[in-house]
Formats: sequence, C-alpha cells, structure tokens
Amino acid sequence: MSTTTLKLGKPSLLSQRSLADWLFAALIVLGTGYAFQRYGQAMDGYEQGILLGTVPALIALGWFWGPLRGLALAVGAATLIAIALYNRQPDAFGADLAAADKVFLLKYFLSSQSAILWMSVLFFMSTAFYWLGFFSRQGSEDATALKLGSRLAWVAVFMALTGTMVRWFESHQIGPDIGHIPVSNLYEVFVLFCWLTTLFYLYYEAHYKIRSLGAFAMLVVSAAVGFLLWYTVVREAQEIQPLVPALQSWWMKLHVPANFIGYGTFALAAMVGFAYLVKQHAAAGNWWKLAPLWLLGMVLCFEPLVFRPAASSSAGYWAVYFGISALIVSGILAARVRIAARLPSFEVLDDMMYKAIAVGFAFFTIATVLGAFWAAEAWGGYWSWDPKETWALIVWLNYAAWLHMRLMKGLRGAASAWWALVGLVITTFAFLGVNMFLSGLHSYGEL
Repeated sequence: MSTTTLKLGKPSLLSQRSLADWLFAALIVLGTGYAFQRYGQAMDGYEQGILLGTVPALIALGWFWGPLRGLALAVGAATLIAIALYNRQPDAFGADLAAADKVFLLKYFLSSQSAILWMSVLFFMSTAFYWLGFFSRQGSEDATALKLGSRLAWVAVFMALTGTMVRWFESHQIGPDIGHIPVSNLYEVFVLFCWLTTLFYLYYEAHYKIRSLGAFAMLVVSAAVGFLLWYTVVREAQEIQPLVPALQSWWMKLHVPANFIGYGTFALAAMVGFAYLVKQHAAAGNWWKLAPLWLLGMVLCFEPLVFRPAASSSAGYWAVYFGISALIVSGILAARVRIAARLPSFEVLDDMMYKAIAVGFAFFTIATVLGAFWAAEAWGGYWSWDPKETWALIVWLNYAAWLHMRLMKGLRGAASAWWALVGLVITTFAFLGVNMFLSGLHSYGEL
C-alpha cells in the first residue's frame, strides 16, 4: 500500500513564532501604548509616526535575533526604574535631577553619566578578556576568557543603552524645549558608535560561532571609549545642552542613527581586515608587509594630539593613549604567528568583511538621502558642498567602489582587507577630521 505525502509548502513566518515571541511582541505593543498615553501630548505628528514605526521594527529585530529580546526588556526595565527613582523627588518643572547625586542606584548605576561610565569600564574589560582568551591554554572558541569577554560586551551594551535612554529622559526634565534624543553631539554619538559597533560584532559572533575576533573588534570600540573619556573631561561633554536651531528637527532622529550604523559596520570591517592581514602575513619573514598597519594605527591615534589646541593641552593623556596604541599594535605584529593560528578561516573573515560593508553601505546611503531632505528643510537646499557633505560623498564612493569591485571583479583577499582599512581612515576623517580642520554648515559639531 503506497502513501502519498502532500507538501503544502513552508509554514508562514507568523506560524513559526513561539509563545515567547508573541509575549515579547505584546510587551512592545503595551509599552508603546503606555508611551502614547503618558507622553503623546508632548509629541508632534512626526514623532508619533516614528514611535509607531519602532513597534514593528523592534518586534522584527527581536524575532530575527533572540538575544535582542532580553536586551530590549532589560533596558526598558532599567530605564523605568531610573525614571521612577527620579520622579520620587520632583522640582518646579519635573523630576529633580539632583537625585542623581543622592539616590544610591542613580548615583552609582542608573543615571546617564553613571551608566555610561560603567559602559566605558566594561568595554575595556571586555577587550582585555578577549585578548586573554586569545592566549589561553584552552585554545578554543570556548575558552573561559573569551566567554567572559563576550558577556562583558553584552553588559556594556546594556549599560550604554540604559544610559542613552535615561539621558533622553533627563534632557526633558531640565526645562521646556530642552529635551531631545541623545544623538546631537560628539559625546552622545560616540556612545551610539560604541554600542552599535559592539552589537553588530556580537551578531556576527553568534552567526559564525566565533569569539576570537572580539579581540580585534573591541579594539576600535576601546579606542572610541578612550576618546570619549578625554572629550568628557576636556569639554564637560556629559552636560546636556539645548539643541542649536539646525538640529531641532525630527530628521535628526533618523539621519544620525542610520549614519552611525554605517560608521560602526565600516569600522568593524576594517578590524576584520586587520585580522585577515595578520593571518595572511604570519610567516616570520613577512613582518615588513604589516608595517603599514602600524603606521595606519598611529595616524588614527596621533591625529588629535597634533592638530587641535584643545587636544594639545591634554598632551599627557594623548601621549599615554598613543603609547598604549603603539604597544598594542606592536604586540599584535610580534605575536602574529600565535594569533593567526587562533583566527577563523580566510573565507569566514572575507565573508564577514563583505557583509559588514554591505550593511553599512545600505544604511549610509539611507542616511545620506535623509540628510539631503534635512538640509533642504534647514538650509533651503538638498546639497551645498559643505565639507561634511563632501566627505560623506567620498566615504560613499569609496565603499560603492569596494562593493562594485567585489561583485563585478571578484575582489578578495589582501586587496579588499587593505581597502577596508584605508576606508576606516577616510571614514574617521569624515567623522572627526572635518570637525577638527574644516568649518561649514556642520560647525556645531566641532571639537
């Protein structure tokens, strides 16, 4: 007796969802409803539209990658606790921000400044543990130190997001028309860069089932944290300031995050390219082929000390920063044989580099288009050849050419890795160099 199997096709996306998926979606919808009920009157139509748009976006992200659900819920809970602690001590306008120095949890953990300081420490610790895991005797992706590095990176992202959300609340408690999403100055966007870059790396870590690349990926995050700490001390950048008129636009809520997804993934691709070149030139006689890596690292780290008076006034800090950077790069080159043995295959490195640049290019393109619309609203024209705009175009063309050469000409190997590293120099100049050396319509972001 024969049987016939009837294939009805793949189950639908919704039918594959588990109870945990639907509970997560329900919590997101309920949280959005509470936000509308509590803060809806303070939002204009555009802001309400953005809030509504975050609902399917958050649900889709949580369904796509499970760990994001726990992260989102933990950040939401920590933020609500911080808000409740602030609201226990109201002042004439709203919550009394002086509670940040009086209430234990706020003072040491949940105020925006405390959370971001924890983020900084945890990112440094994560980097250190990733490198300890690289040289551990266990010699596998399951080394205890590598696991600790990964978990500390997750906690650092949690603290960064909590600090960001609480800072958003704090800005609204200062006075009328002061509150804004915290992506408006270098302090805030460096925090954004740190957690975005780390989160993208953690996704690739889970996707490829590798942890060893965290040692390279977290170097660029730690470098950004080092700059953030200097900028905080020199500029007192942690203080919340009113927005300049050009930034008082809902376009900022879309343009800046999209831009920094590009910056973060480009930086990640460069560090993967660094690892690729270390693995390729690990042979004893090839050390000289890696000398340009040392020079590139020094250019990136030495730039602020040489060119800005504010940085020169902190010459001691930058001398230490430069010295540590030189030692790290030199140590990597000296230990390249052992490091290369622990790195994943060339195929994995090449694929990760490609995917990071592809994602970054897509979002950077979106950010550039959104920036043109914002410019038309703020300054009356879509494009003005302002230095920031010009260098954004250079960054876009650089990665457009990289992707074209890969897809059309089969660009692979050392050439693509070197190109990704040079791309980081170009991107860094567009991000920071323009603020240091050039003036224009974007001068409100200067150092």
